[in-house]
Amino acid sequence: MAAISEPLVLAAGDLEVLLAPPIGGSMAAFRRNGVDLMRPLGGARRSVDAAMFPMVPYANRLAGNAFCFRGAEIRVEANNPPERFNVHGTGWQRPWQVTALGADFARLQLDLAAPDQPWSYRATQEFRLDPDGLSLRLTLCNTGASAMPFGFGLHPWFPRDADATLRFRADRFHPEGPEMVAGPAIALPDWARCDAGGPLPGRRLNNDFGGWDGWAEIGLPSRGAVVTLGADPVFGHLMVYADPARDVFCVEPQSNAAGAFGRDPEGLDPREGVIVLAPGETTGGGLRFGVTAAAPASPHRPAAPIR
Repeated sequence: MAAISEPLVLAAGDLEVLLAPPIGGSMAAFRRNGVDLMRPLGGARRSVDAAMFPMVPYANRLAGNAFCFRGAEIRVEANNPPERFNVHGTGWQRPWQVTALGADFARLQLDLAAPDQPWSYRATQEFRLDPDGLSLRLTLCNTGASAMPFGFGLHPWFPRDADATLRFRADRFHPEGPEMVAGPAIALPDWARCDAGGPLPGRRLNNDFGGWDGWAEIGLPSRGAVVTLGADPVFGHLMVYADPARDVFCVEPQSNAAGAFGRDPEGLDPREGVIVLAPGETTGGGLRFGVTAAAPASPHRPAAPIR
């Protein structure tokens, strides 16, 4: 099947998902009873303005637009002006193809083998909607002729209502450095802890939380819903962007630590999350965005892996 210009609609019970494959394989909307649970795609129709988009073949910024891997320098170009550094790789700026489609299911695929790009890969996103939430599986296959480091993630945007809340657990913290490039991990500062949940912080956050246990809760009381995020263990990092000056915030599950390709491109430190794939090798993981009408009564617990 080819790329489709109009959003694809998936529906199940009170939930609806709109997909925009040509716009970076993005999700245009995620709604319950017609109420947006993520920011809907903006009029500019760019993936950065969508409800959610994929980050492949790595997540977050690449400082200096270069790193060294097995003795070779890997270089990329800046892709989000006026920023100087490449952010989120290539997948979010390429049209994806629809390879399967049903009333509550869709599979999107991106095959990239551009001669001007260091990575050749096949990425797939599988969306399954049911009355209680959205399950999504993201996979990456190295289709190039040599081994390369990979990473991946999802970048959802949530509405920052006055009563929005956030809860999750992690044990490390990557401070934000110059030009929004994350630094090496430090111990999690008390001010950044979200274990107990509560309102979004009154100070700007643009930080990677490492050692994430794969569970998060986004409360949207004004919209009558709570979104719970459960992720497979490969998603060991949660990037949180929350600026009090903006009406949206991000809670981004990702496999690689922000800035990891500049620190550990060989994938030697499992905490950094860089995955080196030989030609033909595949990696990936599943997530679930559960939706309930009220906050869960059960205590915090890590999510079970999604099969």
